[in-house]
This record gives sequence, C-alpha cells and structure tokens, in this order.
Amino acid sequence: MYGTTHGKKRAGVLAASLSGLLLAALPALPAHAATAATTPANTGFESGTTGWPAYSAGGQNAASFTEAGGHTGSTRLSHWSASAYKVETYQYLTGLTDGTYTLSAWVRSGGGQNAAYIALRNCGSAEQRTDLPPTANGGWIRLVTSVKVTGGSCTISLNSDAHAGEWANFDDIAFTPGATGLTVKGGDLSTLPKNEAHGAVYRSASGTAGDAMSLLKSAGMNYVRLKVWVNPADGYNDKAHVLAMAKRAKALGMKTLVDFHYSDAWADPGKQNKPAAWAGHGYAQLRTDVYNHTYDVLGALKAQGTTADMVQIGNETNAGMLWPEGSTDNWSQLAGLLTSGANAAKAVSSGTKVALHLAKGGDNAGTRWWFDNAVAYGVPFDVIALSYYGYWHGPLNDLQTNLDDAAARYGKPVLVAETAYAHTLADADGLENNIATADQLVSGYPATPAGQAANLRDVMNVVEAVPGGRGLGAVYWEPAWTAVGGSGWDPADPASGNAWENQALFGYDTKLLPAANWFSHR
Repeated sequence: MYGTTHGKKRAGVLAASLSGLLLAALPALPAHAATAATTPANTGFESGTTGWPAYSAGGQNAASFTEAGGHTGSTRLSHWSASAYKVETYQYLTGLTDGTYTLSAWVRSGGGQNAAYIALRNCGSAEQRTDLPPTANGGWIRLVTSVKVTGGSCTISLNSDAHAGEWANFDDIAFTPGATGLTVKGGDLSTLPKNEAHGAVYRSASGTAGDAMSLLKSAGMNYVRLKVWVNPADGYNDKAHVLAMAKRAKALGMKTLVDFHYSDAWADPGKQNKPAAWAGHGYAQLRTDVYNHTYDVLGALKAQGTTADMVQIGNETNAGMLWPEGSTDNWSQLAGLLTSGANAAKAVSSGTKVALHLAKGGDNAGTRWWFDNAVAYGVPFDVIALSYYGYWHGPLNDLQTNLDDAAARYGKPVLVAETAYAHTLADADGLENNIATADQLVSGYPATPAGQAANLRDVMNVVEAVPGGRGLGAVYWEPAWTAVGGSGWDPADPASGNAWENQALFGYDTKLLPAANWFSHR
C-alpha cells in the first residue's frame, strides 16, 4: 500500500479482498536491543546483518540473511527459505523527536507471498505499511511509507510471509523526517453520463445501489477527469456534459481535471484528427481555435462556480495534435498550439494547473525528447502527465525511472493521468477486450479483483515515492465504463461495444471492486 497517505488499512475493508493482506500482524517483537539509536545503522547491509536482528515465531530466523548483489554496494538483505516461512528483520530506533518520519527502501520480490512489505511500527501511532510489488524482471523499486512518531521511538520492519522458495530483497534503507502522500486519487468518469443514459447500474461492494461518482467518492476518490470533444456525433463529452459532470463532482467536494482532445472523437498517439469545424483551417487559425475553445469551456466552468483545478492541453500527444499542422514533425507549430491552450487556461484562472500529457509511462528517452522540445520552444506548463498501463508501457521500475527523472529534469510534479488493469479476462458485451488473454497480463498480477487491486496499489506506490514530494498521484481510467448496450466506444456508431469493461472498478455483478479501496487511505 502506499505510505502515510495510503498505508493504513481501513478496518475490515481490504482484508477480505487482497490476498497480500490476509495475514494477521506478526507477533510482538522480543525485547529491543540496548544499542538502539536515533538513526538506522548498516543501511546498505555491507556489514551483513549487524544491527538487523531477525524474528520469527516459527523459529525461521535463518530465512533472513545477507548475500551478494545489492542495489548499490555489494550486499543486500534477502528473505528466502526452501520451506514456507514467516520472518521479520527489524531495527529499533529511540530518542527520536516526535513528528512525522518516512522510511525509504529499495526492494525486489519474486511475488506470490501471502505478505511482503516494509513497515514502521511501534511508533506511538498506527502501523504504516507499503507492500512489495512483484518485480519479475529483476529491477529494483524504491518504496516509501510514513508514520507519525509519538513517544520518541519507532521500529523499522521488513517482513515476509512466504511459501517455499519465494524471495524478497531489501537494500539502501533510509529513515528521514518528513511525510509522503498523494494529492490526486482520481478517476476518469467521462463515459459515465452515457452509461447512465443506457441503463447502467452501480452498487457498493455490499450490494447497495447508488450513484457511481458518489460510490467512488466514498471509497476515497478525490479527483474527476473529464474529456472534452468539440462536436461529437453522439453529443457526449461535449461542453454541456462536462459542465453537468463538474457540478456533480464539485457538489461531492471533488476536484476536476479537464482533458481537451481538440477533436470530435478520440485523440491518442495513433490519431490526432481535427474537429470537423476546423478541418479547413491552417496553423494561424488553429491557434485561435484552440484558444477560443479552451477559454469557452473553462470560462463556462468558472461561471457556474466549478473552476477547473487542472487542465490537459491535448491528450496523449506523443506525436503532436491537430495533424498535420500540430505534428511533432513541426515542433514550432505544435508549441504554438500548446501555448495557445495553456494561455487560455491561465486567462480564465491563474490557479488552474496546466498539464501536458504523453502515453509514455515507461519510456524515459521518449519523454525526455518530447519535453526537451516543449521547454526549448517555451511551452508553459505546470504538470507532467503520463499514461501508464503495465501491459503496454513496461515494468514498474521503468515507470519509476521515468517519473523520477522527469520530476528532477524539469522541476515539475508528475502525474499518472491514466492507468487501469483487468479484474477478469471474461467478456461482457461481445467486443473483444483490449486485455483479453493471459499472455497480455503483467507478470505477478492475475486478472482477478485482487490482482487489479494490487496493480493499482503498486502504481500508486511508485508515484508516491518520487523524490521531493513531486509525485502528484494517479487517475484510474474509466472506472465506471461498464458494459451496457448503446454505450460503446464509437460516438458515431451506437452499436459499437466497450473493450474496457473488464478493467472497470465495478464488476460484472455491478458491485464496486476492491481496487477502489486504495483511494481511501489517508
């Protein structure tokens, strides 16, 4: 789970749904060593297990040991045994000044354990945990978790409850003052009005019928992302629907991220088609079109008292927008179009954050190339937004490398503006799903409710670990787009289906799935 913002289990909610959390807490530690100090010792395990005793109620202390192959240096701590085991490796700190502290650790794991996590416990407040993700590619991932220390002491705890042969590695431990957290815990609800119009039903996990946005808000979602098309054939995702959805969101106390596609239908890396009304316009007129359209929608939101909190100027603009004039083949013109949109957003409200959005979650070289050009051409922006789908964009350690580098290189906060994962491989509407077969899945994350929940949890963990507090959060893509007749992907074809219903946060029984609970952690 993910840090102080998200590290504490809400009582009883997740225990029944996530296999990694079914284990009860390990037994209380034995008496603490007299050598306890205010800072952890041997944080890179270069002195073996010195300062890091192991504890196992089952006498399996030997499952905790050091060996060659550290994240840095030559040595790491490992948990492994040829038979099933439970072990905790810990270090007790005392003499601390009361306040909030963050534990950071570099980890790897083969996955499959009943539980594997880093934690801060016995700190005078509720224990905080962050679960280890499976890292089948062998890459190290940095995790964080934070806790409020009262009483001057705290225990750093590295835990495994594993089956025979399952392993975890730990290295480069740090314990520092300060907190971690996520500001954005969002969902893209753009298709919700169309789904509702075609009879979609939504229920809580216990089966009580309700409004999808309210159910997600109750689960902890605090941001609603809404896409804007210029003149869509089905009349949805237009200005009027965005205004209505923003009212609903703000009435629930939620913030809004407005996503301009600058098209009449989907804009993404493979297509950035001009809206029909702009089809014959050249570059100069397109700059005016972008400014006026952006200003009109955002101005109307402000006028009704629902000023946008964040805005995307373009959607997944890997190769530009408003082709051909705004292609990355002509960066000066793309920069001009992006700048027009950003300037319009700031003219409506200087407090609205401007995000630029790519579908390059695990592609650091591609992200650098694009944003280096944006900076060189003077495009103003506040947030770097990236789509990340593990089945398309690489392993979590690639996402972490990219987020960390982008935040440092450009001095901006980073946001995973889209992510999703399957809760089943079954199809509910006859249109083959984007993720339909087992070979498409990410290793370590089955297409089950628990697998979906773990995937979202781990993406959030990686965002939260971005140094300097620059990891804003994550937005789940279309959690309420379930399979109902008439609410298909093509605005010009009422018979089109939905290739994403098996990645929604509502199951085929209409009930809210366990993954939604990861939004609820403080």
